[in-house]
Amino acid sequence: MARVILQEEVLDDFDRFLDHLMEHGVEDPAERIGEITDALRVLETSPFIGRPTGDGLRELVIGTGARGYVALYEYDPEHDAVFVLAVRSQKEAGYKRL
Repeated sequence: MARVILQEEVLDDFDRFLDHLMEHGVEDPAERIGEITDALRVLETSPFIGRPTGDGLRELVIGTGARGYVALYEYDPEHDAVFVLAVRSQKEAGYKRL
């Protein structure tokens, strides 16, 4: 079972989501972050499930519509570890930090 490791900068992504959700009056915005982290657990058993991006990285699509997010990650088979590099809303164009 692969370890899923969130890069420190992913917490900044979560803060950005929380700010946006609170600004728009979404009920229980912290639950949305929990949904994202729960979905990332699939990478423990299926690290190749995400779509390849062409540069050795993969993207995991999480949810749909207003609850849709995309996680950019890299799988290191030698260490059996998944490194989540960034998360964005499906409505965002590109990753904010990359």
